[in-house]
Amino acid sequence: MKKLLFIVTLMAIVLSACAAATVGGSQTEIGQNREKWENANISHYRYNLHLSCFCVFVENMPLIIEVQDGQVVSMEFHNGVEIDPTLMELFGKYQTIDLIFAELEAGQNGAADEVTVKYDSTYGFPTEATIDVVKEAIDDELYLTISDFEALP
Repeated sequence: MKKLLFIVTLMAIVLSACAAATVGGSQTEIGQNREKWENANISHYRYNLHLSCFCVFVENMPLIIEVQDGQVVSMEFHNGVEIDPTLMELFGKYQTIDLIFAELEAGQNGAADEVTVKYDSTYGFPTEATIDVVKEAIDDELYLTISDFEALP
């Protein structure tokens, strides 16, 4: 099951990367915000990521993540609880702003039935997102909130 989920997710990311970010000749909302993020050219940043789902780890949220040059410098729960390595499969998809964009684009390109996103007006990164993989299923929704974003020197 994990292999199938991994393959489906990987295929969705690859297909979304190949798909044009335009609809009817005009750029999509996610494409416009991704471009805004890329144009901001922020290579070192920190943010809090709150993942909310039907999951065992939610009481330890948010994660505090620091990224430099596209690589995670540090990732920890806000309360100091060590991250269980088995959770990295899930957290890894959201460990950089670029990866978050890729997951949201994959969802909007068919990997999920419904994806809703709110964006930061200055830098364009997603501030809130809801991913409902199967609209008719119960407890499969994932909610992401990015807060306390800070561009670092």
